[in-house]
Amino acid sequence: MSGIYIHIPFCKQACHYCDFHFSTSLKKKDEMILALAKEIALRKNESENESIETIYFGGGTPSILSIKDIKFLIDEVYKNYNVAENPEITVEANPDDLTEGRIIELSNNRVNRLSIGIQSFFEDDLKMMNRAHNSNEASNCLEFATKYFENISLDLIYGIPGMSNEKWKQNIEKALSYNIPHISSYALTVEPKTALETFIKKGIIKGPNDEVAQEHFHILVETLQEKGFIHYELSNFGKENFFSKNNSSYWLGKKYIGIGPSAHSFNGTSRSWNIANNTLYIKSIQDNKLPLTSEKLTKEDSYNEYIMTGLRTIWGVSLDRIESEFGQNFLDYLNKQSQRFIDDGLLEIENKILKTTKKGKFLCDGIASDLFMLN
Repeated sequence: MSGIYIHIPFCKQACHYCDFHFSTSLKKKDEMILALAKEIALRKNESENESIETIYFGGGTPSILSIKDIKFLIDEVYKNYNVAENPEITVEANPDDLTEGRIIELSNNRVNRLSIGIQSFFEDDLKMMNRAHNSNEASNCLEFATKYFENISLDLIYGIPGMSNEKWKQNIEKALSYNIPHISSYALTVEPKTALETFIKKGIIKGPNDEVAQEHFHILVETLQEKGFIHYELSNFGKENFFSKNNSSYWLGKKYIGIGPSAHSFNGTSRSWNIANNTLYIKSIQDNKLPLTSEKLTKEDSYNEYIMTGLRTIWGVSLDRIESEFGQNFLDYLNKQSQRFIDDGLLEIENKILKTTKKGKFLCDGIASDLFMLN
């Protein structure tokens, strides 16, 4: 077993671009905490005596919880699972929750990694996205966090409408000024049924421009690599020994248990996901029923997932593994499908590893979909 993901489905307010499962009402928070703890216990047999290497609080906004709640849930994991000696325990946090006192409390517990949702250091960007924090809180929380935590990641969003290359460079430089060892950065995307989609349709906000996003991506990659960051996954950059163990386990196909409403799990051969409804989730857990749906992965599904995750990372896609795990037909198909991308300088093969080139990295998801084996 690689890790446990705990989904905290609460936020102070809704970011305009977000389509994750959450509620802005905290009425059911105490019931939810108890339900999460019970699900942790109900699923303890799934670990099969394997050790838990990572515990990750995602959301939503995990930092909305009290230290008591976070400690309680971590203790429940330790009570029910065989936890590795030095697990990576991450809490996603918003800057407005990270006062110095709160950061000290977190550091005095088992939490040893913070993932901070900065998104931008500019006030106009934060207002457009409807973030709960302001630019001063973004800066202040990093001043405090770096005093008490060595392992910190921060999120930045690029491709924001109206963001110039110069402004984007300033965002990156500001992030680097805190000597943070890990940065995750994503293009602003317009998800269905979000406020952002509505505003764009009404002409209130301009839609993101793919060419601008691609320019921002290349600026990000070049700047961070110059500063010693390793671009180990499409959206993730880490200094040596500071890669996210939790996220790396997903890309490397390790097992994980997802706790909470909408959380996904993977046991090596099948995937499952919990119902994305707080009330129904709580009721089901109270009735000792796991509110999940499962699907067994076909050989094609597993191949497609390996192609998608492999091309996003520095580890690439092993042609030897394709042959041994999936067979000669899959290898022949991959070689045939990938040839035009190799000819276009978007993919390359080195030591029997298929990888994206610098030119192809930004396009890797689209390239991967063209390499998929259809069921």
